[in-house]
Amino acid sequence: MAKETTEQDEKQSSLQTYNVYVKKLEGRIAMELSEDLESWYQSFLPLSTESLNQQPPRLTDEEVKAMEKKDGFILARPQRILPLQTTHTPNFLGLHKDLGFWKGSNFGKGVIIGLLDTGVLPDHPSFSDEGVPSPPAKWKGKCEFNGTVCNNKLIGARVFQYVSQVVGAAPFDDEGHTHTASTAAGNFVINANALGNANGTAVGMAPYAHLAIYKVCYSNGCFEVDMLPALDNCH
Repeated sequence: MAKETTEQDEKQSSLQTYNVYVKKLEGRIAMELSEDLESWYQSFLPLSTESLNQQPPRLTDEEVKAMEKKDGFILARPQRILPLQTTHTPNFLGLHKDLGFWKGSNFGKGVIIGLLDTGVLPDHPSFSDEGVPSPPAKWKGKCEFNGTVCNNKLIGARVFQYVSQVVGAAPFDDEGHTHTASTAAGNFVINANALGNANGTAVGMAPYAHLAIYKVCYSNGCFEVDMLPALDNCH
């Protein structure tokens, strides 16, 4: 019994969590297995592991090597834990306003970034349109705030709320995710600070890009029935 316990402990210590990638089924095989994809995915794993659909599998090196020999296998990558690096993303990436790649990119001018999240607070200074050109002529989106809120920066805002079907709902952010839009494309905000501390310039990665906001997420989550039509409207 002690020997078995030791062997089990050794195996547990050698297990590592992997993200496993396999080929997409196509043609006749896909049709045959369309109702049993779970079995297809599970066929790559040792019998002792959990389903790929439930959680990333924990495998030994030997189990990964055996999996690599199976037809349809692409990659098994050890799971990484990525640290939060910085709140000063442009500086962290070595980007400078007056020279180099960032300036050469025109800070995102002419680009439209579509964001699916909890909405936006449109009066935030990050969404000033100073220096931002007019939207491209191809833009046909809507702004479901009142007519004075959208501008050359915030060119579109829509709400998708199929489940509750609230008539006249506006895409205001009431969950605190406005920062995702400003991180992507917030304009330059000089002398930004928190109660007088950490004074500096707040800016997103594409400060002169346009933003189209789609509110599809709420306190109880993000429903696919809202996300899919929002994605269609991003085109």
